[in-house]
Amino acid sequence: MDEHEVMEVDVLFVGGGIACLSGALHLSNLIRKHNEKVEKEGNGKKLDEVMIAVLEKGAYVGAHGISGAVMDPVALKELVPDFQEKNAPLEAEVKSEEVCFLTKGGRLKAPITPPPLNNHGNYVVSLSKLTEWMGALVEEAGVNIFPGFAGTEILYEGKRVIGVRTGDKGIDADGQKKSNFEPGIDLHAKVTVLGEGSRGSLTKTVIRRYGLDNGKNPQTYVVGVKEVWELPAGRIQPGAVVHTMGYPLKSDTYGGGFIYGLKDNKVSLGLMTGLDYGDPYIDPHREFQKFKLHPFVAELLKDGKMVQYGAKTAPVGGYFSVPKLLFDGGMIVGDSASLFISQKIKGIHVVMKSGMLAAEAIFEAMLKGDYSKSQLEKYESDVYQSYIGKELYKVRNFHQAFQKGVWWGLFKSGLQYILGGRIFKGRLPADNDYKHLKKSRDLYGTDAPTDEQQGNIKFDGTLTFDKMTDVYYSGATHEEKQPPHLKIRDLRKCYGDCAREYQNPCVRFCPAGVYEMEVDEATGKPKMKLNFSNCVHCKTCDVKDPYENITWVPPEGGGGPKYTII
Repeated sequence: MDEHEVMEVDVLFVGGGIACLSGALHLSNLIRKHNEKVEKEGNGKKLDEVMIAVLEKGAYVGAHGISGAVMDPVALKELVPDFQEKNAPLEAEVKSEEVCFLTKGGRLKAPITPPPLNNHGNYVVSLSKLTEWMGALVEEAGVNIFPGFAGTEILYEGKRVIGVRTGDKGIDADGQKKSNFEPGIDLHAKVTVLGEGSRGSLTKTVIRRYGLDNGKNPQTYVVGVKEVWELPAGRIQPGAVVHTMGYPLKSDTYGGGFIYGLKDNKVSLGLMTGLDYGDPYIDPHREFQKFKLHPFVAELLKDGKMVQYGAKTAPVGGYFSVPKLLFDGGMIVGDSASLFISQKIKGIHVVMKSGMLAAEAIFEAMLKGDYSKSQLEKYESDVYQSYIGKELYKVRNFHQAFQKGVWWGLFKSGLQYILGGRIFKGRLPADNDYKHLKKSRDLYGTDAPTDEQQGNIKFDGTLTFDKMTDVYYSGATHEEKQPPHLKIRDLRKCYGDCAREYQNPCVRFCPAGVYEMEVDEATGKPKMKLNFSNCVHCKTCDVKDPYENITWVPPEGGGGPKYTII
């Protein structure tokens, strides 16, 4: 057994996204201000040589940052009051808004913008740019950021979490050490903050071990598939915001499209598809390509060129899906904690605030020298008392209202808005996304519906692209001579029950073409091919596999997409 080097830190943030970076920066600022006050007034004890570390699995900070995104600046103003002077990479303040319903060939524009989608005072941003900028501020504050290091294992001492182990590097496909082998490092911390983003792999294990989701609704997700395009000058104004419902999604499928005007004649557009869909032939990437074929969108993109592609899941289960946020030795922040306001299609401000509230609880623990669970409980209570809890509570049944389709959902969500979140029941039930999948024969009367029934299209390479082309524009790369990071528990399920009942939906729901079912020339039998180097780390497979047969774990650090403007 390899000896793992041990590195002692005071606070470890796992994940280099906005939630953890906000927490690390806020904690560093609180410590600095405290020390300045002690030095000035001569009272109290300074907090000297506090080591704060951030682990980031991407090749650089911002490499895996992807979102819509329209940002409510409330948390940013609190964390970095002079963000304008510090050149925060804001694309534009929202200048115009439109909400519309798309039919296959037409567009019905809402006469007024629904209040939850009123974005006046908000900013269109690139999350990858914003994350990179925030990372620079965090490093300037003296925090240690370790990009290219993936947390792969939670470390325990008795019932308490004491840190994280990073993944080994230099392991070949057979699990053998290569000449460049480097064992992972054990990072021990007084407090470990998990902010791995949506469907965090370590967070899942902690939630399961401590039963943090007991009595909660299961976390549910949408997958957002998006591209950034460069358009002819003047085609779209920076700060223009369009949200769509309807085409190409069927009325029984939750989701919608977005179009956001960026600087430099660029536009960010995408389609969000609720992963509680029932049709095993739905392909979120294909649906997004169909979205671009709508006359309204196609005219916008005419003579433009696609410059970046990406995909990710976002948690939309809401208030009743938020797990307990505290465990012995640490806490959960951001998307990993299911903190997302699905009605407003916003999460940046709440994940930032969650990181900041975690920092405040940790700071108080430092002052008292007490890192017990009871001392850190301030974090969870503060989350629910802050605007995070208030916003979540107001829309506590929003996503669940759409379980029976868009039209019924719009009626119920409108009623909820008027009644402050109340509906026929105090809490509407929910189920895991994978449990909603229906068998092909039950839906289509056959195991092999036609291309027309499935909604298949041909990709023209100009407006619409196949998955391989899009993946190229994500910058996704992985060291190919390593064990696949998509763990299929039982391949017999793939060739048996899943093929027979659902016709292997993984080949469709993955927006990066990771899963491919081939025919073995020697035996004539089906064979699963894993194109794991394509993976953009969206975690859709971990959510939607009908037998929970796929587990996503981090690959060797530095692998994955390399986003810059998305």
